[in-house]
Amino acid sequence: MKKSILAVFGLLLSLASFAQQLPADQITGVWQCDDYRIEVFKAGNTYSAKLLWSKEMFEADGKTSKKDVKNPNEKLRARSVQGLTHITDLTYEDGEYVDGKLYSVQDGNTYSFKGKLKGPNELETRGYKGIPLMGKSFKWKRVQ
Repeated sequence: MKKSILAVFGLLLSLASFAQQLPADQITGVWQCDDYRIEVFKAGNTYSAKLLWSKEMFEADGKTSKKDVKNPNEKLRARSVQGLTHITDLTYEDGEYVDGKLYSVQDGNTYSFKGKLKGPNELETRGYKGIPLMGKSFKWKRVQ
């Protein structure tokens, strides 16, 4: 009897976790955390995101968008950071978004990037160099 109860409980638990997996395209849309607002879009078979707003996006006048001055490519240093596609190559595997690249306008470096939808309007991401343990996480709420 105990084995039957455990088997039923295990089946229900596995069905509950399967039911929570959202479709891959659920990540598309506008997301915001405390410091950033991004728009995630599908780019072929992967997902990318452009920077819509950040606390450090504008010059002292509050209107002029800062330039990508720390870009390692000198030819790109005059481009505006507003609207810059800074997340690329994010692929959907087993309920998670993996193998992405995050270009940071703050330091001009490119980091590994991954994420997971915690619900239809909650996204958790992590940018890191080397191993995920050595990175920074962000919790996002859907705006649109």
